[in-house]
Formats: sequence, C-alpha cells, structure tokens
Amino acid sequence: MKFVISDEQRALAEAIDQVIEGAGGTGIARTWAVGELVPGQELWSQLAELGLFGLCVDETEGGMGGTPVDLVVAFERLGYHAVPGPYLESAALLPDLVDPTIRAGLVDGSVIATAAVPGLLTYALDSAVSTHSYIVNPDSICPARAGNPMDSIDETRTLSELHAADSAVTRDPQLVATAIDRATLCCAAVLLGAGERLLHEAIEYAKIRRQFDRAIGEYQALKHQLADVRVALTFARPLINGAALDLGSLTGPRSVSAAKVAAGDAALLAARIALQVHGAIGYTQEHDLSLWITRVHALLGAWGTARYHRNRVASFILSPVAQLVPSV
Repeated sequence: MKFVISDEQRALAEAIDQVIEGAGGTGIARTWAVGELVPGQELWSQLAELGLFGLCVDETEGGMGGTPVDLVVAFERLGYHAVPGPYLESAALLPDLVDPTIRAGLVDGSVIATAAVPGLLTYALDSAVSTHSYIVNPDSICPARAGNPMDSIDETRTLSELHAADSAVTRDPQLVATAIDRATLCCAAVLLGAGERLLHEAIEYAKIRRQFDRAIGEYQALKHQLADVRVALTFARPLINGAALDLGSLTGPRSVSAAKVAAGDAALLAARIALQVHGAIGYTQEHDLSLWITRVHALLGAWGTARYHRNRVASFILSPVAQLVPSV
C-alpha cells in the first residue's frame, strides 16, 4: 500500500495554494463571515476551473477522473487555508447522486449545492448561497428548501434545517454509502489541514514571542507540547491516505471512521496547544487563529461524531465477519 503522494498530487496541492493565496488567503473567510460573498464565490469559480469539483467525476462526463487520494490532497489544502463554503457537499458527496445535468453544473462551478444527511449531518451548510439543496437518505436523494439560518460556532458557517421540496429519487444504497464515506473522509482531510496550519502558526509565534528575555519556543515544556501535536498529525495522515485507498471496498467504512477519529483528535490537540502558545491574543477574533480553532470544533461533530465513528470501528472489530460479508 503506497502512502506517499505523487508528483502530480503535490503539484495539485501547490496549484490550490497559489489560487487561494492569490484570491486573498484567509481574507476570503473573513469576508464570508460578515456576509460579503463575492470573493468567496470568485474563488469557487477559480477552483472549479482548476478541476476541484470534477476530481471524483469521470472524464467522459467532463470531470478529471481523479482518485480519492487526489480529493484528500485537495481538501487538506482547503482546511489549511480555512476556505469557507459547501465544498464537501459539492465536490465529494453529491456528484455521484445528482442527475447528469446538475453534475455538469457542479463540475464547471455554475452549481453550488449543499445537503443534509439525517443522522450524520443534521443541518445544511450555506443554503443561502447554494443554488441547490438536497436531503440525502441511505437509499434516496430529495430536493429540499432551507429553513431559517442558524449561526455556527464557526462564523464562516451558516447552517439551515432542510425540508423536502419534491419527491425523493431512489439511489443505490451502496452508491449513497460510498458518497457519504467520501465526504466524511474529505472532512477528515480538512481537519488535518486545519491542524497543520494551527501547528505552523503556533511554531511561528513561539519563535517571536519572548518571555524572560528568551523566545518562548526555547522552553522545553513548550517544545514537548508542539512535538505531541506533530506526532498526532503525522499519525493521522497515513490513516487518511489509507482510507482513501480503501474507499468503496468492504473495509472502507472502518478505515474512513478511523481516519475521521484520528484527524479530529489531532486537530483538536493542535487547536488547544496553539491557543496555549498564543495566550490571550489567540482568543481575539481579530487574530486568524480563531478561523481554524472554530473550524475544528465545528467539524468534530459534522459527518458523524467521534462516538459514532468509534462505535463503527468497534463493530468491525467485534464482528468482522458480519461486517465484511456483503448483505444479500
């Protein structure tokens, strides 16, 4: 099993970095949070031109024909830059579930779609800026309309309850399950990216913040805490890459759940240590650290809580034969 990303995937990550930085970097999240959506929508179009929304769409349908590994590479960069918007839903969940016309719109960026998945994703993200909303059930997908918007702990995320607006369309349960696992895996990649950025910010601040005439990064206790974060993130990465390789196989659900738990734990540790390193300045909304800290906390409960995913892993361990034999 190969866990090292290819030169092409590394080039994809660098291209995404360049597009986001060129569009304003974390400024995109700042403007999105106060309702100024144009910069974020322009970034959406640029990433569509880059091929982000076609990564899991076959080339015969205008997509890139990429792999799940390509997707997690891309979504880690979105997490690193705290990019706002329903990317998980539009690029990872819905392409396999909507009809070809909508799928073509997703690929070229003209369609922005969001969704709720009862039991895993209670509220839809950014319905107000989405052209299409769906309720995804285990064996169907239903067009929906959004209720009143609700605030999230993450100011860049506006949530809404969805209500069915038309008849549900039946879908293959296995197709739906794989699409949900794909989005959950990409959520884990976003958490990994956010954790990496939090660690980067903490290290850079520890180099310049001085106490008792020494940079705080010189103190052994702080080095140990930062090293703990490095270890947690490093251990989470192969689980994510492994789950990407397993996606769609009989062991795919177990691998995806393990990746979501590991990425969530690592990102949460990164958020806690980064806040401790920054001290009081880390609590202020003016500092960008809040973008990743609140994003991590918001995503911990999205696409299945840690308890849900731990239970799913445990069910495979306790009853592996029942889980691995396909139902008739």
